[in-house]
Amino acid sequence: MILSIVGYGDAVLRKVGEDITKDYPNLQELIANMYDTMYGAHGVGLAAPQVGLPIRLFVVDTAPFAEMDGNTEEEIAFLTTFKRTFINAKILKEEGEEWSFNEGCLSIPDVHEPVKRKSKIQIEYFDENFVKHVEEFDGLAARVIQHEYDHIEGVLFTDKISILKKKLISKKLNNILEGKIFTDYKMKLTKKKGR
Repeated sequence: MILSIVGYGDAVLRKVGEDITKDYPNLQELIANMYDTMYGAHGVGLAAPQVGLPIRLFVVDTAPFAEMDGNTEEEIAFLTTFKRTFINAKILKEEGEEWSFNEGCLSIPDVHEPVKRKSKIQIEYFDENFVKHVEEFDGLAARVIQHEYDHIEGVLFTDKISILKKKLISKKLNNILEGKIFTDYKMKLTKKKGR
């Protein structure tokens, strides 16, 4: 089932997510719905706060990035098959060179800005079967994970851009707050009064 994606300005996007247990109500259904929602919105990642739930859960599928120019055969093979569910994730290390990449967010439609992130991470998480993993990722997979991880920490990618860039996108952000946007996926917008 496709869920509504919460738009910029909703308080849930600023909450630090809570850990969950394997007994979380309808967990498998929620995970399936999050994948359906992500695919329906043509995303590569989706975090539970984006569907209104302040919990430490996100899903990732980097297959669309496999088609980008400049990928090696090895990167294409990896990105095509990299699909994971992350529960109660904790980034243990971020290292390597910082690199910039144009990011967007399903909760902040029509806004894309370059964001600098470290190239390699080590993360501890539970999968959908509550099996614990500690793994290292780099490149685009690491970037998508970092972006979604930020969501469960109450951080948006727009928090990581310069003050000047924030000023330049302020009208677009206000349009989201005022509900003056169109998306081809279901959204739940928080219309601010008096605007």
